[in-house]
Amino acid sequence: MAALALAALAGCAQNETPSGSGADQLKGTVSGAGASSQSAAQEAWKAGFAAVSPDVKVNYDPVGSGSGREQFQAGGLDFVGTDAAFKPEDLTSLGSCAAGSGIVEIPVYISPIVVAFNLEGVDSLNLTAATIADIFTGKITQWNDAAIQADNPGVTLPDLKISPVHRSDPSGTSGNFTDYLAANAPEAWTFGETEEWPIEGGEGAEKTQGMVSALTAGNGSIGYVDAGQAKALSWASIKVGDEWVTPSAEGAAKAVAESTLETGRGEADLVYELNRATTAPGAYPLILVSYLAACEKYESADQAKLVAAYLKYVTSKEGQEAAAANAGSAPITSEEGLSAKVSAAVDRIG
Repeated sequence: MAALALAALAGCAQNETPSGSGADQLKGTVSGAGASSQSAAQEAWKAGFAAVSPDVKVNYDPVGSGSGREQFQAGGLDFVGTDAAFKPEDLTSLGSCAAGSGIVEIPVYISPIVVAFNLEGVDSLNLTAATIADIFTGKITQWNDAAIQADNPGVTLPDLKISPVHRSDPSGTSGNFTDYLAANAPEAWTFGETEEWPIEGGEGAEKTQGMVSALTAGNGSIGYVDAGQAKALSWASIKVGDEWVTPSAEGAAKAVAESTLETGRGEADLVYELNRATTAPGAYPLILVSYLAACEKYESADQAKLVAAYLKYVTSKEGQEAAAANAGSAPITSEEGLSAKVSAAVDRIG
């Protein structure tokens, strides 16, 4: 198991904010799209980058991870944000890149996925992975079910129908949520990891904002949402080992600290293999690690400079702190050498 130090990726000199290094002389537009979970972080990054590169406009459309990756492959974007990394077999078709280009894929955003609920009179709950799976598969249908009561002794639960809400669009958040269930409750959740919700029926909501709206509107509802955009909802604690762990940026960082980078990928393709079944004290393994993906080579050298400058800001100490302040994310945890690998990956953009 790799030992990870809790430090921002850009704490190293390689990823210092690009102010004063020519970034303020850049002009043009950079267009990205993808994970809606990154919305608050992207707003912070765009504002911070505008301060050092006022003549560069950064666009980001939070259409969802799946749609963002499709647009990038089709040639419609300069970069993509995604909560689920590109599969190696998908990297043969990168329409946004110059012919023969490899991919630059770097972790930029760590956040808990919360099991959020709206239940009048109940502010906090404990839910095991198996109980969560049974709720979303429809095996458990009432809030006062014996399984929920067993997780929450002493809590008065209403005799009220549960209204599970899932993402209706292909979603990296769904992929991470189902991956957690598959790892921790395989007998209850038999669908494996999937970005497309595998069960017919139930209430579906589009994008993170749609999930939050649906959960806010309905008493008795429950869903899964990036923590940074679910602050108005109640959150369940999950069972990790012998303890109940409340969602937090610190807990998410500890879960990443128990994980390793996938092998067999390119030097600039830095993707985590998350340890969803960790029992490390304080770890919260129901998380997403969200990535920014760009091209090693662009048709336009000028466009490559714009993309590289933006990614350097995002991975800088200032950029990571801005996301933490605006979105409640954890600054990217760094195993020994990862900061240098991220910096080197961004430097390959040309």
